[in-house]
Amino acid sequence: MKKSTNKHTSIILVLSFLLSILKICTAIGTINTTQFLRDGDTLVSSGGVFELGFFSPGNSKNRYVGIWYKKIPGNTVVWVANKEIPLTSTLGILKVIEPGVLALLNDTNNILWSSNTSTVARNPILQLLDSGNLVLREATDDNPENFLWQSFDYLSDTTLPSTKFGWNYVTGRENYLSSWKTNEDPSPGNFTFHLDPTGYPQGIIKSGNLTLCRIGPCLSGIPNARQDPTYRYGLFMSKNKKYYWEEAIDKSVISRVTLSQSGVVQRRTWVDRIQDWIVYLNIPADICDSYKICGAYGRCNIGNSPACGCLNKFVPKDPEGWVRSDWSNGCIRRTPLNCQKGDVFLKYSGIKLPDSRYSSWINESMTLEECEVAYVFKELLLYGIHTIRYQQKGEWMLILVWRLG
Repeated sequence: MKKSTNKHTSIILVLSFLLSILKICTAIGTINTTQFLRDGDTLVSSGGVFELGFFSPGNSKNRYVGIWYKKIPGNTVVWVANKEIPLTSTLGILKVIEPGVLALLNDTNNILWSSNTSTVARNPILQLLDSGNLVLREATDDNPENFLWQSFDYLSDTTLPSTKFGWNYVTGRENYLSSWKTNEDPSPGNFTFHLDPTGYPQGIIKSGNLTLCRIGPCLSGIPNARQDPTYRYGLFMSKNKKYYWEEAIDKSVISRVTLSQSGVVQRRTWVDRIQDWIVYLNIPADICDSYKICGAYGRCNIGNSPACGCLNKFVPKDPEGWVRSDWSNGCIRRTPLNCQKGDVFLKYSGIKLPDSRYSSWINESMTLEECEVAYVFKELLLYGIHTIRYQQKGEWMLILVWRLG
């Protein structure tokens, strides 16, 4: 009887030791090809900022693999792996398969979802970073340029600081947001948020192929975007890539950008005092953010009634429709353009820049003064809209110049 007790004690000690190993692996946020995550296990980033595991959204009984904030109550999910192919039981397993593929297996040991990577690694590991990025990499190589795969390249409905939002022409991939279908279903819903790379890149909210809202070049449709002290952002453009990037200035501020199920892009910030997320920004904010709401040569001011009006020296093209609040036909010149009789270029401030998808060329080197001398009296009168970036006081700016009557 005594020997039996000792035997049972040994088994308990071995099980405790194995469990402690699993906890250590979870704490450091990595697993290799000899380890795996079952439903109930989690992977935690080294600083305890983010956690990866299995979850069921809302009242759904389906199971998904996702990432959420570790220290914020309520499981705010920022990324979902198998968003279109849910598990139907709690017997799923997430593991790294040689030579370097992340795979989610169901209860029949079939691969339900995978990273579909083709690069071969000698010792691949899965790591959850404090940025919220889940990366598959060679154990001895933590250079981001050499990652085998990363979740930041496959967004769901959320972007985090350090995410690159846009296009990689080498891989042919676009990184964009898709709204959830419902609170219980994270598969792609009716709305998407893209960086449109044509002309000068700008953010576009779409429903299918229909453009609903554009943010404008250089985020010109977001009031005081450059004055936020908590983060900085920029646009990177090269032959191979075009993307918006964002970086947190104040690391203590927890912020995320999401695309809601109703097609609204929102920046949310966590407030410890009230233990809740507050909406910092909504796009569209009002009717003036609706695409082409005032038509050509129209301008929108939510403080006016009606909200739509015409630019200086323009009149409604359809006066009767204008009275009925149908501004879609826009405005036309009151009199034909005649630069020899006093017509000049007019300056407008505090408005969203024109749709840069139709700009004809971009010049990153000339100053505003050089632009005026070289272009205003020549090309602009012939070709209309042009996009020009200029440098003023060490900062790159953007000016869209177009003909006014």
